[in-house]
Amino acid sequence: MKSGTTQRTALVTGGTGGIGTAIVRYLAQQGHRVATNYRDEAKAAAWREDMIRDGIDVVMVHGDVADPTSAANMVRGVEELAGPVEILVNNAGITRDTTFHKMDYQQWTEVVNTNLNAVFNVTRPVIEGMRSRQWGRIVQISSINGQKGQYGQANYAAAKAGVHGFTISLAQENARFGITVNTVSPGYVGTDLVMAVPEDVRSKIIAQIPIGRLGRPEEIAHAVAFLTAEESSWITGSNLAINGGHYMGW
Repeated sequence: MKSGTTQRTALVTGGTGGIGTAIVRYLAQQGHRVATNYRDEAKAAAWREDMIRDGIDVVMVHGDVADPTSAANMVRGVEELAGPVEILVNNAGITRDTTFHKMDYQQWTEVVNTNLNAVFNVTRPVIEGMRSRQWGRIVQISSINGQKGQYGQANYAAAKAGVHGFTISLAQENARFGITVNTVSPGYVGTDLVMAVPEDVRSKIIAQIPIGRLGRPEEIAHAVAFLTAEESSWITGSNLAINGGHYMGW
């Protein structure tokens, strides 16, 4: 455990993805008990083997964050195996990209359910316990496109913008209970999904980033760890934009 770090139970949704995996690793390396959810049994088993080879033991519980009953059961399972959730990172997300005039209802609802409604579904079962224990850290993973919008992503941008509205309301409601609630909004990060984009398209994206490169998943994980630290107790309701200068706001 990192010197001076109190061991906590941390739940990272969508922890088997690129950014999620980095967050899981970072929090585990700090000495926290880390849990995540999965839906695909085979994929989860292979991912967990990779973690174990690196000396990281992650609690894994089946759960669909877009479904309120499944999410509540997932939280219950995590708490039975690892203890009460003290750090929650709402990271799970999907895309269903198309221009709005071609978007169907399913493409809209799937993204809103997984990227926004899931934040309610997972946070609701843990918030009362955090309030009773007078301590908690909640971090939402939003997106640069929730701040500036993006062509072909009306569903995704709307959901990710809504995430920060949730953050600032929940932060106000729970500040006096020792609970901080913050958002991290990554820009374009070099995950498998982004690296699968044609090189010429990636080059155009990178050309718009003042720092001149894609972000690394570990850089997003570092920001999450910073916001969940004991020493970050006076930071709440914030949106930490990590995008290489791609979008600069107040």
